[in-house]
Amino acid sequence: MMGSANYLDQRQVIHRAHWEKKKAIRLLYRDFHRQLLENCPEGRVLDIGGGTAHLKQSRPDVVSTDILKFPGIDVVADAHRLPFRDGFFAGVVMLDVMHHLERPIEFLNEASRILQVGGRVVMIEPAMTALARRFYHHCHEEPVDMNADPFAPVAMNPDRDPFDANQAIPTLLFATAPARGRVERTIPSLRVRSVDWQSLFAYPMSGGFQKWSLIPGAAVGAMLAFERKVPQFIRRHLAFRMIVVLERV
Repeated sequence: MMGSANYLDQRQVIHRAHWEKKKAIRLLYRDFHRQLLENCPEGRVLDIGGGTAHLKQSRPDVVSTDILKFPGIDVVADAHRLPFRDGFFAGVVMLDVMHHLERPIEFLNEASRILQVGGRVVMIEPAMTALARRFYHHCHEEPVDMNADPFAPVAMNPDRDPFDANQAIPTLLFATAPARGRVERTIPSLRVRSVDWQSLFAYPMSGGFQKWSLIPGAAVGAMLAFERKVPQFIRRHLAFRMIVVLERV
């Protein structure tokens, strides 16, 4: 996929075109970016899987990486093998990236390595709640395999499509206390500080990066404000996304 220095994956080109056309998605992502960055301590921030680099519209000095090149991506690199020295960053953020990673535990070890003590990994990912799991399974092009073992060793496949995914991976790693405990035992340098549930109505109604949308941009702010007032025990069953914060200890 990287055969030419000037090659851009057309899926990213289409993704960026929808971003430019849809005000609702830009406003929703601005809120995602705010949450990611607010959960990081002060200092250098690395954006993993930056895609079309829209996080830079919220924070221009962030270092954006992706396995595919695109304007605004600072470093083309595999998330499992990051070209940064130990303790270089205060924060590592990622939006809809973990479920695309071939070896998530290996990535978390690498993220821990490049974080300073007290630094944080903050991610927003699909959540397999009672409602969302049915939607993702039947109405989304990316697969959901709840029987996968994200801790299992996987041999590197150099021909793997970077867009391959299992949307269940973040839920399998972080949704339950036993799973979070296993993450911490497997990677003793990381602690799971918080897991919360979000994206109830506004994001599904926006259509994401599809051409269609059921919500105008003008309604996004009010809908997000309403969603934040919904109690967590309800969001835990209805949310389409989860935000996970891990800290380097």
